Amino acid sequence: MDRITVKGTAFVDESGRECIFNGINLVNKGYFDENTGKMNYTDVNWNEDMFRRFSEKGINLLRFGLVWKAIEPKPGVYDEAYLDFMESFVDMACKYGIYVYLDVHQDCFHGMPDWATVTDSYKRRKPVIIWAEGYFIDKAVHRAFDNFWANTPVAGKGLQDWFADMWKHVAERFKDKENLFGFDILNEPFPGTSGGKVFKKIIKSGTKAVLSRKKVLFGALKNITKNDPVKEILSALDDKTLVREVTSSGDIIIKNFDVDKYYPFMKKMSEAIREVTDKGIIVMEACYYSNSSIPSSTPRIRYDDNSLEENICFAPHGYDITVDSVYTNTAGNNRVDSIFDEHAKTQTRLGIPVIVGEWGGMYPGSDSYPHLEHLLEYFDNKHWSQTYWCYVDGLLDEKIMDIINRPYPVAVPGKIIKYHYNRVSDTFSLSFRCDSSTRKKAVIYSPVMPIEIVSKCKYDIKQINGSSSVHITVGAGKGENYIELRYAPIIKE
Repeated sequence: MDRITVKGTAFVDESGRECIFNGINLVNKGYFDENTGKMNYTDVNWNEDMFRRFSEKGINLLRFGLVWKAIEPKPGVYDEAYLDFMESFVDMACKYGIYVYLDVHQDCFHGMPDWATVTDSYKRRKPVIIWAEGYFIDKAVHRAFDNFWANTPVAGKGLQDWFADMWKHVAERFKDKENLFGFDILNEPFPGTSGGKVFKKIIKSGTKAVLSRKKVLFGALKNITKNDPVKEILSALDDKTLVREVTSSGDIIIKNFDVDKYYPFMKKMSEAIREVTDKGIIVMEACYYSNSSIPSSTPRIRYDDNSLEENICFAPHGYDITVDSVYTNTAGNNRVDSIFDEHAKTQTRLGIPVIVGEWGGMYPGSDSYPHLEHLLEYFDNKHWSQTYWCYVDGLLDEKIMDIINRPYPVAVPGKIIKYHYNRVSDTFSLSFRCDSSTRKKAVIYSPVMPIEIVSKCKYDIKQINGSSSVHITVGAGKGENYIELRYAPIIKE
């Protein structure tokens, strides 16, 4: 497999072809085993057949979750058996041509070792409504993050210094994997106590903004005789302007966090990894609150010798306010677009490629398919790669997977101009420009054999693992190239 690097705002392979990644999160957060009285991080239903089916479904990238608590249960003591176990799945992914970027996953500081969780005597609260409420109101969670960002000493060394050493250990183990895509340093970094202040500001500004739209609310409530009033109100408040009106109250606090705490942390971790290897893309996330449309202000990493980290990408997340609730199926396109519109501005500021690290959040039984289709079209229009949240048992047989499993350009010589899958006409089109003649071919993933291919370019078709899905390799000429895949006959009026 080719090594993937960054060139401008694109991911490129060793031949310089622009690459698009269609991926999914594969994360095991572990569970408390009452029989042993310990956390269990190796009880998963993952197997080689799953990776084969990923490949057949067009998945060419995994955001692969590791847990610091499992990696380093005691300061300086690494659980090599856990890392061996996780490495076996990276190798399975490689067998089926799937790239992997390693994500150290935490939610509300869960996933971080007990010895690294310094809460200043505050006790964790059990969530009542949703798991994420710990971010908003739990002082133990706030203090744990405060101490992490302050690099508070534990066992003779600062918490971030321990974290950097852990990343060096992980990078050393995985650096020569041919399917290594990169290193996602920390899932959804949260500001700590200042993040609790942002939540209070958002609640206050949100209440004010919603009440100012009385006419909208009353209009929605007129039609609730047969429908759920909450759904009616959520639909009426699917408004980009409203989202930024609410979240802008936290802009200054998050900007200060990004510049003063998150950027130095990212620089420190990148330096640690680069001590071990120059391979792998540094994957920079946005602050937890930037995944709700507050702008990200983290600078691009610049080292002490004034050189920029060239091999870096931006990996924001984005969900509707309804995620993890019973109203997930009422997710609003405009509300989520407001989040990704801000992420697009960040990409322009940084000048690096984007891989949407988490999006969707729909599980088997969810039926918000138009929302998922809308977001994939948004990402495709931006030429963004993505990893869907997330894989659970049974997902490969759900319609959600059928939405993700669509035609897309895997690798394209020159510069992609546009690609688009039209679900109505059931056609896929790709246009790209080559500045000079090249022997390298474009590769398009297709979930099934098209009934017709329209192109002046020569092409070949190869089945994937003997399944119905295919790779279509397209010869490229100098100048603009175009190919269209038709899956349904063109109806002439």
